[in-house]
Amino acid sequence: MPLPTPVPRKLHHTRTIECCGYRRDDGLWDIEGHLVDIKPQEVHTDDRVVPAGKPLHEMRIRLTVDLDLTVHAVEAVTDWGPYDGCGSITPAFEQLQGLSIRSGWTLKVRELLGGVRGCTHLVELLGPVATTAFQTVYSAREHARPAGSDGKRPGLIDSCHMYAVNGPIVKRRWPTFHIAAVPVEGQGG
Repeated sequence: MPLPTPVPRKLHHTRTIECCGYRRDDGLWDIEGHLVDIKPQEVHTDDRVVPAGKPLHEMRIRLTVDLDLTVHAVEAVTDWGPYDGCGSITPAFEQLQGLSIRSGWTLKVRELLGGVRGCTHLVELLGPVATTAFQTVYSAREHARPAGSDGKRPGLIDSCHMYAVNGPIVKRRWPTFHIAAVPVEGQGG
């Protein structure tokens, strides 16, 4: 379903983010992110003139992860940036090697690579790359170690309204972790 028709307007910026996940022949997983910013008008920076419709920013990052989402390798590239030196920071992203994509990932990424320690656009791209990593390996992880089979509460529980601890999906998939709704005082029950 599309969004409702907007008021009359004029395009000023387009950001495209594409993320893909690949299973490698060696058992690891490559997660690639690609970010492109395009302006419909010519842009002048101190170092370049960007023609209308051409990338102001174009960056790519690849994380190689295992089934536990531990980062084994990082490759980052800046094809286009507004300044000549934009790509010089990409080696800093190798600091992500050894980290795991899990709770606290975004905070750790910003701690290591935020502000002058990194590139704003590559740091922003790591959010959708992390989500893509999870989506890419999820079925293989479930096959190897089904969520809840170790007695620990599955991480999906309470992650969104469909996985509410008192909802029908949790009751069906992980009945031992389901908690029935408790009536609020003064309402029914």
